[in-house]
Amino acid sequence: MTEIHIVGAGIHPFGRTDGRSGLDQGVYAIRQALDDAGLKWSDMQFAFGGSSAAGAADAALPRMGLTGMQFINVNNGCATGGSSILGGYAAIKSGDYDLGIVIGFDKHPRGAFNADPEASGLPRWYGETGMMLTTQFFANKITRYMALNGIGSRTLGLVAEKAFENGSKAPHSWRKQPVDVETIMTAQMVSDPLTKYMFCSPAEGGVALILASDRKMRELGLSGPKVRAAAIRTRPAGSFEVFSPSLEIERGQSATQLASAAAWEMAGLGPDDVDVAQLQDTESGAEIMHMAENGFCKDGEQEKMISEGVTRIGGRLPVNTDGGCLACGEPIGASGLRQVYENVEQLRGRGDRRQVDGARIGYSQVYGAPGLSGCVVLER
Repeated sequence: MTEIHIVGAGIHPFGRTDGRSGLDQGVYAIRQALDDAGLKWSDMQFAFGGSSAAGAADAALPRMGLTGMQFINVNNGCATGGSSILGGYAAIKSGDYDLGIVIGFDKHPRGAFNADPEASGLPRWYGETGMMLTTQFFANKITRYMALNGIGSRTLGLVAEKAFENGSKAPHSWRKQPVDVETIMTAQMVSDPLTKYMFCSPAEGGVALILASDRKMRELGLSGPKVRAAAIRTRPAGSFEVFSPSLEIERGQSATQLASAAAWEMAGLGPDDVDVAQLQDTESGAEIMHMAENGFCKDGEQEKMISEGVTRIGGRLPVNTDGGCLACGEPIGASGLRQVYENVEQLRGRGDRRQVDGARIGYSQVYGAPGLSGCVVLER
């Protein structure tokens, strides 16, 4: 059976880089990944890549070389990166290819994301009435979740505090200044109960990962974490997802629950096997809810885990070791690949001040509008 490994990884720092386009940042990450693996662009047999606001990812071809390779552009909301890696995984797993690259980059304008209701199959009036505001949706969702499961607002602040602490240790993060929980809790309220420090920001950045079959990896004399699983799932009926106009009485599972279950089955592993996890944290509440949706705890157990430091570096389950979206920001095309990049660094022992000792299994989960989730499991 063909196994897939990540043999090269590159990243352009996230945040704001004036004078450098999103494409520039993607090309930077590609070249870094090629150097990491000691390979050339002409060695690549395929590419999958995505960008939301910085043009088509295949615009990298003239920059890197017109080799005639297969290149497929991917656009799947915030789960674009997770979808790209699934494409690369499947291309090698099928036996059609042995070596390829997945790419993600973006450069969003300053300010909030400007979602288009018609792009999600919703009427224009839906946005004109303010119902496309993700800040509002996230606040409503976490308020309901906290009330149902006995979680206090300080837990939101502790998630953000951890994020900024971890981000201060990650070379590729945007926010490099720790912020204490009291400052976070008393900061400007954006959408109750979420203050400004509890939200991520649209950002810039690029990531590239080189995937190889086990046979090709050995032939090239390379090594890298094995991709044990890659899964994408969309929302089922009754799921409470972004841009939902209402909450159905008969509740269904979430897209994340479906994707994580598929990933665990594919990997032949479970949540207790994970040493380091990267979970979508568009805002503090998302990390809390995703801890349960991915199977790492039961609903309501998060407050105790977070207050006891379980999810901090050095804890039993370090979460978002590079600061996640809160500290890195979210360039849509690159965000999901950043999570996988961080796990590659951890499993290779290259995490420096944020390194998780003895990390063997890394898990990542990215969430995208209007309700889809992608999960990747790596093994050292």
